[in-house]
Amino acid sequence: ILGNQQASLVGEMCLEKGQAKNTYRDGCFLIYNTGTTRVQSTHGLATTIAFQMGPSSRPTYALEGSVAVAGAAIKWLKNKMRLVNRVSEVEDEAAAVNTTGDVYFVPAFSGLYAPYWRKGRSWVSACTGSWTVCVCVCSIICGLTQFTTKNHIIRAALEAVCFQTRDILEAMNKDCGIPLSKLQVDGKMTSNNLLMQMQADLCGIPVERSTMTDVRALGAAMVAGRAEGVAVWNLEEQAKQAIESDVFLPTTTDEGW
Repeated sequence: ILGNQQASLVGEMCLEKGQAKNTYRDGCFLIYNTGTTRVQSTHGLATTIAFQMGPSSRPTYALEGSVAVAGAAIKWLKNKMRLVNRVSEVEDEAAAVNTTGDVYFVPAFSGLYAPYWRKGRSWVSACTGSWTVCVCVCSIICGLTQFTTKNHIIRAALEAVCFQTRDILEAMNKDCGIPLSKLQVDGKMTSNNLLMQMQADLCGIPVERSTMTDVRALGAAMVAGRAEGVAVWNLEEQAKQAIESDVFLPTTTDEGW
C-alpha cells in the first residue's frame, strides 16, 4: 500500500535521507525523507512511513506537512473575486508588477495547517454553564492602499503559497538538522514559472520541477516493480535515470535558512 504523497515522493526520486518534495495542487503536500530514522517532530509535523521495499527491507520514514490552501486561493480569486477569467492568466497578471506593493494575503479559508494548526473560523461553546469564546484564524488581505491593483493581490496570493511552503520546510530542517539542498516539485500549479522562481528565491535553494506534473502513478509502479517476487527493475538504478526536469535557481542573495 502506498499513499498518494508517498507515491509522489518515490516518483520524484526522493529516495535518500535529506531529500524532499512538494506537490502543488488545491493545497500543498510536503514530504521530507528522514531515512530509516523515525523522527518525532517538535515543530508541528507528522511522522509517517515513506515506503518499504518488501517485507525484508527496513522501512524508510518521513516528515509530512500540508498547506491547506494553495491553488484553491487562485480559484477563489477567479470564481469569487473575478480578478481573472482563467487560471492560466494568473502568471502574467502577477508578473505585471515587480512586488506585491506590501500587500499580504493569508488564505486561511480552512485554517492553517502545518506547522501552526489553527482552526479556520471562530466558534462559541458552552462550558459548565458559562460561555467560552474561542477565536480562530481567518483569512486576511492587508496592506491595501489607493495604489493597489488586482496584480498586487494576485501576486500576494502566489507569495502566500511560497511563504507557507517555506514555513514547513524550515520546520523540517529544524526537526532533522539537515539543511535541504533542493526541493523537488510537481502538481498542476508548478506550470506557473513565476511561482517556481518565487519559491526558489524565498527558500534560497534550487527548485527542480518534473516535466511530469503528476508522478504518483510512476512512484506506485516503481515500488510495485521492486516488490518481492516481482523485481522487474532496480529502484536505485532507476533513481540514477532521473526524470527530465526544469531547475529554478534562486536569484536573490538571501541565504534562505
